[in-house]
Amino acid sequence: MTLNEIPLWFSRASVISFGLLWGSFLNVVIHRVPRELSVVRPGSRCPECEKPIAAYDNVPVLSYLVLRGRARCCGAKISPRYPLVEALAGALSLAIFELVVRTLPADTSLLHASAVYLVDLTLCLGLLAAAFIDAEYMYLPDAVTLGGTALALVSAPLHGLPYLSSGIGAVAGFLLAWLPFTVIYKLVRGRSGMGLGDAKLLALAGAWFGAPTTLFVLFAGAIQASVWAGIVYLVRGKIEEPEAVRQDREELMRAADEGDEEAKKLLDEDPLGKEPEGIGQSPIAFGPFLILGILEYLFLGDILLAWISPEY
Repeated sequence: MTLNEIPLWFSRASVISFGLLWGSFLNVVIHRVPRELSVVRPGSRCPECEKPIAAYDNVPVLSYLVLRGRARCCGAKISPRYPLVEALAGALSLAIFELVVRTLPADTSLLHASAVYLVDLTLCLGLLAAAFIDAEYMYLPDAVTLGGTALALVSAPLHGLPYLSSGIGAVAGFLLAWLPFTVIYKLVRGRSGMGLGDAKLLALAGAWFGAPTTLFVLFAGAIQASVWAGIVYLVRGKIEEPEAVRQDREELMRAADEGDEEAKKLLDEDPLGKEPEGIGQSPIAFGPFLILGILEYLFLGDILLAWISPEY
């Protein structure tokens, strides 16, 4: 059985619904993983009063609209992040179907098309969760970066790469960020200029698309991050670091003052260990912009390559 034998409307409705449902779970991941809580137990609860959320109040996007952004149990305001993540997950699921799966040869089996869809959806959902976590806490979970790299290596043929090329791409991506921004930068400035999570994220990109793509992802991310930083600075006059990062630093500083050597080491080595001074020193979560570059290449890679190199 091939994909073309299934009604197009049914396929589209299915992938959108599937993406929305997983988007609801991503909100649990984004909330709990930075707090080192289980994403499985307990079930969905109100983050304010901890009461379980009924199934009819947990319908992606729709429940937020029906409840007008307020929890039914205690009336607490629900962050607009929740419907946003759900909607983005649904949109990414549909984009994978339209721009990746439907471009496969007409005689592609339904099994193969489903495998491509599920692997790419796993990548996109992991990246979506990582982008929101990094934006708030400025760290990228290894479950996404290393887990995504492992998935890319195992599933290399599904995204058009030989296993060897996928492995070389992973190593190249990691070294591209780690050598200049961690090793060399630290020798010159005395501290790392980029988090190790960003290097792992570039390793994921290299494993997924091949070594040359890591340059695109790095430069696309850098350009978009610079534009965003410039706009924020012009509008607000400064770039503020996330509140969670500030709180973590204050806790480390208290521990260091009390003689905790591990806290002193973290403050000395971590790029976020000191308060920012000026726009040039303002910490920016680079992960979301690298992730944006990865998604841009996933969905528009052929178009971008044709534009950059017409003979491609």
